[in-house]
Amino acid sequence: MSASMNNPFQHIVDPLDPTDPKKRFYNLSKLGDPRYDRLPFSIRVLLESAVRNCDEFLVKSSDVESILNWKQTQSQSVEVPFRPARVILQDFTGVPAVVDFAAMRDAVMKLGGDPEKINPVCPADLVIDHSIQVDFNRKSDSLQKNQDLEFDRNRERFQFLKWGSKAFRNMRIIPPGSGIVHQVNLEYLARVVFNYDGYFYPDSLVGTDSHTTMIDGLGVLGWGVGGIEAEAVMLGQPISMVLPEVVGYKLSGTPDQFITSTDIVLTVTKHLRQVGVVGKFVEFFGPGVSQLSIADRATIANMCPEYGATAAFFPVDDVSIQYLEQTGRDAKKLLYITKYLKAVAMFRDYNNVSQDPDFTQIVELDLTTVVPCCSGPKRPQDRIAVSNMKQDFETCLGAKQGFKGFQVAPERHSTAVPFQFNGKEYTLNHGSVVIAAITSCTNTSNPSVMLGAGLLAKKAIECGLSVKPYIKTSLSPGSGVVTYYLKESGVMDYLFQLGFEVVGYGCMTCIGNSGPLPEPVVEAITQGDLVASGVLSGNRNFEGRVHPNTRANYLASPPLVIAYAIAGTVRIDFEKDPIGINSEGKEVFLRDIWPTREEIQAVERIFVIPTMFKEVYEKIEQVNERWNALVAPSDKLYTWDPKSTYIKSPPFFHGLTKKLQPPKSIHDAYVLLNFGDSVTTDHISPAGNIARNSSAARYLTDRGLSPRDYNSYGSRRGNDAVMARGTFANIRLFNKFLNKQAPQTVHLPTEETLDVFDAAERYQQSGVPLLILAGKEYGSGSSRDWAAKGPFLLGIKAVVAESYERIHRSNLVGMGVIPLEYLAGDTADSLGLTGRERYTIIIPEQLTPRMLVEVKLDTGKTFQVRMRFDTDVELTYFQHGGILNYMIRKMSEN
Repeated sequence: MSASMNNPFQHIVDPLDPTDPKKRFYNLSKLGDPRYDRLPFSIRVLLESAVRNCDEFLVKSSDVESILNWKQTQSQSVEVPFRPARVILQDFTGVPAVVDFAAMRDAVMKLGGDPEKINPVCPADLVIDHSIQVDFNRKSDSLQKNQDLEFDRNRERFQFLKWGSKAFRNMRIIPPGSGIVHQVNLEYLARVVFNYDGYFYPDSLVGTDSHTTMIDGLGVLGWGVGGIEAEAVMLGQPISMVLPEVVGYKLSGTPDQFITSTDIVLTVTKHLRQVGVVGKFVEFFGPGVSQLSIADRATIANMCPEYGATAAFFPVDDVSIQYLEQTGRDAKKLLYITKYLKAVAMFRDYNNVSQDPDFTQIVELDLTTVVPCCSGPKRPQDRIAVSNMKQDFETCLGAKQGFKGFQVAPERHSTAVPFQFNGKEYTLNHGSVVIAAITSCTNTSNPSVMLGAGLLAKKAIECGLSVKPYIKTSLSPGSGVVTYYLKESGVMDYLFQLGFEVVGYGCMTCIGNSGPLPEPVVEAITQGDLVASGVLSGNRNFEGRVHPNTRANYLASPPLVIAYAIAGTVRIDFEKDPIGINSEGKEVFLRDIWPTREEIQAVERIFVIPTMFKEVYEKIEQVNERWNALVAPSDKLYTWDPKSTYIKSPPFFHGLTKKLQPPKSIHDAYVLLNFGDSVTTDHISPAGNIARNSSAARYLTDRGLSPRDYNSYGSRRGNDAVMARGTFANIRLFNKFLNKQAPQTVHLPTEETLDVFDAAERYQQSGVPLLILAGKEYGSGSSRDWAAKGPFLLGIKAVVAESYERIHRSNLVGMGVIPLEYLAGDTADSLGLTGRERYTIIIPEQLTPRMLVEVKLDTGKTFQVRMRFDTDVELTYFQHGGILNYMIRKMSEN
């Protein structure tokens, strides 16, 4: 986004090239402030954005000072605005954003404005990657069959997104079959430095997916946010964030020749979980960083959510520029990227100690100490050395039920279940591998581990090894480039012979789209109550995520995925036990077929070349023939289908007037729900399956759907009627009115116990406003926009809580729901609140940030609460009824 003409820092603007004064940049060195050179590089990105966008309204000079003074303010929970350069979305989270924009166009037109003004202000890219499943594998036509099924299941959603790709000028949609959002971002979408409207500035982004952090490995600052925040950024608004602490992670040494980037990231994940980096930035430095390729760094940054940090930043260095060259970026752009970053002291030399900035805390890892490892069986932070896998699994088998335990009785540890498959008899045991998937942008973006897997497959085939046919093997690359270099290097045929043929380009097994297992395998697992295993090169392995029938799931590098597939079990010590027997009856060990780093790098230098990336990405938006043939409306306004159960015009803007209506006080409100501490966004807006006895199920049944077609709440985020009915539909919801777990509440006027939606509907029919009472950390967990949209649609006007999770509070503000906070020392219990009272909250005409307001009860009791609108900007949003209303009125102005 270009700079404001009212910017008080306009005096530090310089031309990047004296011969071309039209190409300018904010020269931060001209601030003349010694604090700048001590800032972590990630914080410098925040500072540059604040300086360039300073308008004394959305971004103030005081915000610039807060960031410059990071060393003192980092621990003081100071909030600052940040305007990222762009936004990235995937289809599950992107659909509701496009729905909102379509509805906003309708609203602008009704107010007499130009609906075409509703467009993303900053660049937005939406990559369709979450829909494809591994329904077919081990067939030459698996890819085509899986892609055909993907289209059949998602035609309605795809048609809507196809319309969006035509209707919105500043939104690019990458069609299905192109790859995984974060790998496409790394290889193609990332700019590293923007050149827009005459200004150079750092590339930065937020995304509606937690693994957006992968791009941090290229030196582009980015992280995941909720949908409302993303929509706000797309419409030109900054996000409000607490200025974070920055943990410096020092890398030294050189990894052993048999170590992969996966081994490093699993080691880092366990280490940082122990350090504790939740809500913090992690910034990597030290001579060990220069030993890592960009693909290695991106793998480490990708798993940032698994170790809990907000971002995992690797500042740009020479290796970054070499990667941009390798991936086919324009040579002229590389010159100005380097020149700009050096001019603003954001170009890193990891071997230059004098460049090391100040950090909140420093932790270290010597890469020579990293050993081959996996993580599991239920969490990504539970790292296990490969040499300990057999022992660890057997310990977990008998251990008490938990993250490291299955509580299988000792006498059942050797259970064996014979079964027939394709006319032959096989046996399954505890630990048998039934899913082996090379999947996920975490690893498929890394040529070294992908070529390593291919070379291992080649050696395995040459030794006469094979994978049992009942094991569900799959290869789902994150981009077409992977297929290109695997074919050109000659290893694809060997992967295919072991069952690892390309089944699709998307997230697939990593997000649980692993498809069905063969029925005889399922029957054998069920019969023996076996702890069967999945091994995948993904980033999450929570129980039940990969597949319902794999209770033990291990994250591993692509070569190890193949190794465990050949072995057929995780109960193997590769150092002592042979991986298999060759055609001559000789034992073959993993060390006999494992490629060295030098072998892999030699192949990579020859076959991973710029022309591949250029050829794949030049045609990425046209390569999918079914997408090209998909007929979608071309009107600038979307024609809503009233029969659709997936895409529906939301009622957020019904009754919106051009003239600003002053906020109304809340009179005689009932409490819909009375909560204790730690109510999460999963409690508020679950994403899983739709229960057959729920309000949402009744809605879908009334429209002719059978239970098998309900799908999940997550897949129906484009339909407000389903999502409103799914609000507070979590079966683990604990409501003090009921004193038990249930997705229900008491309708206070009648004392009836009803589903939450049904109770809210009754209140709305009576014209009664609603509140929520809550304890500490209301809205913690995933940043989920429907956790604010849903309550808004239920008629909830305010939440009264002891404290809020930061992003959820921001989302409530974005929807015009008032976040009220008890004063220090006050709680519902200390004030004697039962939730059965009726509440009146007087909203004064003159509002100021964080002001106190009075709450009056029908019992005569009064008390004060703090209104958690923390900035003038947030008050402006509230006065408009939410950020989207504000943008509609703004876009409707002549």
